Amino acid sequence: MHGYTENKDAYLKRLRRIEGQVRGIAKMVDEDKYCIDILTQVSAATKALQSVALGLLEEHLGSCVVDAARAGGPEADEKVREAADAITRLVRS
Repeated sequence: MHGYTENKDAYLKRLRRIEGQVRGIAKMVDEDKYCIDILTQVSAATKALQSVALGLLEEHLGSCVVDAARAGGPEADEKVREAADAITRLVRS
């Protein structure tokens, strides 16, 4: 079981909403809407995805990483390294 399992339905709901936002952005481009209006929607979708990512990261740290740290050994080191790499990717995006 993954750390996000308890909140899976909420994540899926948020992701469906983001999917709708992205379809709306594509429609705006197709209809030649004003650039700034499109950029505003892109920014909103980006922030929504970042929010999902941060929630998943928090749940990963609180569940997978904590469990591995309690067990110790190479698995703990690997989970910490995975989390650090994920944080690096999020900061760069």
